[in-house]
Amino acid sequence: MHADLDAFYAAVEQRRRPELKGRPVAVGGAGPRGVVMSASYEARAYGVGGGMPTVRARRLCPELVMVPPDMDEYAVVSANVMAVLHSFARRVEPVSMDEAYLDLAGVGIKPRALAELLRGRVRDEQDLALSVGVGPNKLVAKLASVAAKPDGLLVVAADEVEAFLRPLAANRLPGVGPKTADALTRFGLLTVGDLADTPRDTLRRIVGAAAGDLLTASARGEDPRPVVPQRAERSLGGERTFPADVSGDHEVIHTTLLGLAGQNAARLRAGGLAARTVTVKVRFADLRTVTRSRTLPEPVDLAHDIFAAAVPLFAGLVPARARIRLVGLRVEGLDGGARPTQLALGEREVGWAELERTMDRVQAKFGAAAVRPASLITRSPQAGNFSGAEVVDRSERRGHGRPQRATAHAPRQPKSPG
Repeated sequence: MHADLDAFYAAVEQRRRPELKGRPVAVGGAGPRGVVMSASYEARAYGVGGGMPTVRARRLCPELVMVPPDMDEYAVVSANVMAVLHSFARRVEPVSMDEAYLDLAGVGIKPRALAELLRGRVRDEQDLALSVGVGPNKLVAKLASVAAKPDGLLVVAADEVEAFLRPLAANRLPGVGPKTADALTRFGLLTVGDLADTPRDTLRRIVGAAAGDLLTASARGEDPRPVVPQRAERSLGGERTFPADVSGDHEVIHTTLLGLAGQNAARLRAGGLAARTVTVKVRFADLRTVTRSRTLPEPVDLAHDIFAAAVPLFAGLVPARARIRLVGLRVEGLDGGARPTQLALGEREVGWAELERTMDRVQAKFGAAAVRPASLITRSPQAGNFSGAEVVDRSERRGHGRPQRATAHAPRQPKSPG
């Protein structure tokens, strides 16, 4: 089974602001450089979609309501939905905040009835629409859930796979992006059925050996991947695009790094993780992007430690008088378990670890704005939400070789998060 929440971020905002129901809503940045993260189906009817510049989205839909993202709220809602999914199956593989695969082996309820129960639970408990696809493997289940949207259910039995797949457009298959689709179109291969009828060797010549083999298997509805109950996070991070370019010594740089450090640290602690590597990303006004990383002597899960590592990294990346468009902060080399602590001679027994864990408890009860570093208090709620721009650029999740370096100037001492 593939379960997928419909227009997740936008749906959460419509849920907590009833006046937005039935209106075109998009979650994302409202400024001239803003990007749409999620769009309601009312907005999608105008052509608005995720990853689209906000300026273009407003041109397509003048009545569009832009809402700043609240990643903390989305994480809580996601956890609640995942808890419902886990109550229906032993093996659940979250793919993202809003979708997951379920292995139905050993479940004593017929798939359609189970899916209806699950959809009803999510609707009753979370007031959200869940589209569900059921099939003999991940590939078919995913394609079925996409076909069922919005707020639908489709079950594809093993003997129905061929009839279901053949009429689908070829670009519905995984791995068929714009370039691959163009190559297939030049040879008249427009549907999954066309691919299924094409010899493997021919597909390999058109798109390459690995892609050709994948297309052949997918067109036949073959997918051996199991449902993996839990995927270990390899990295966590976020980034912020400024409404206007700022200088490298502007105070907003430090408050942004501090906000991102706090966000990453809270996510680490919530997952029982610690990180060994801190990576800072900078995009200049000319769109040149550079990164620099530092591996720490021991794993960390505190904003104080992450921020202290990030500030000199940033200073070493940015030449004098540079104009900055975007700043990102990522933690990598994640490891489970409690962070080891070793008191230095004369060090206080109670310090940053106790402070930040106390902040976790206060924020869990009273909200993220209840307590935070003093330097962030003067920032507006929208400006203080540092997670919204993460969808703009996810390339740092993959390795791209040695980080590019810019001319360095003398690093400044990190400021205290207080």
